[in-house]
Amino acid sequence: MVSLVLVSHSRKLAEGLQEMVEQVAGPEVRVTVAAGTQDGRLGTSAPAITDAIRMVDDGHGVLFLIDLGSAALSADLALEDLEPAQRERVRISAAPFVEGAILAAVEATLGSDLDAVAAAAARAFDLPKLPQD
Repeated sequence: MVSLVLVSHSRKLAEGLQEMVEQVAGPEVRVTVAAGTQDGRLGTSAPAITDAIRMVDDGHGVLFLIDLGSAALSADLALEDLEPAQRERVRISAAPFVEGAILAAVEATLGSDLDAVAAAAARAFDLPKLPQD
């Protein structure tokens, strides 16, 4: 089953989202966080992202979602540390962090492949948060 890595500048933010995702998707979807710095400050860490990917990758693919655009820099560095075969099983999503993670997790519970899970996350761009008049 496709796994998720939540990459955030804030550990608390990522852990809160992880809790939401786990409640919605259940224990079948592997979800982990790579967030904050080792000393508890705000930031992202390429080695932490690489470790998180390796921890949840079961061969079916890993989608990771980022909270802010600058996290993409750490994500790109993290991908460089992976073997080519593993790198092929990883996608970075620019989807909205919360909505994208929830939609991706639900799609993953269906046993969908990595492309379908990434597409589900991307559909979060079109979800209205308020009723449309």
